[in-house]
Amino acid sequence: MDAVTYDEVHVNFTQEEWALLDRSQKSLYRDVMLETYKNLTAIGYNWEDYNIEEHCQSSRRREREEQSTNQLPESPL
Repeated sequence: MDAVTYDEVHVNFTQEEWALLDRSQKSLYRDVMLETYKNLTAIGYNWEDYNIEEHCQSSRRREREEQSTNQLPESPL
């Protein structure tokens, strides 16, 4: 079996793509990526080439934006 690279398991959604996912899909993505990060770290993966913090902050920012959008009152139209 060949080694799997981070780029082969990482998915970076655009804001438009992220908006199309429902809550359970977003939760599944988050859980899978956290498990992937933990597993790669456990086997000594070198994270120097990747800005994981930026990726996590970007994901959190999209989640906050979505939550604030969902809390807006619906239009009466």
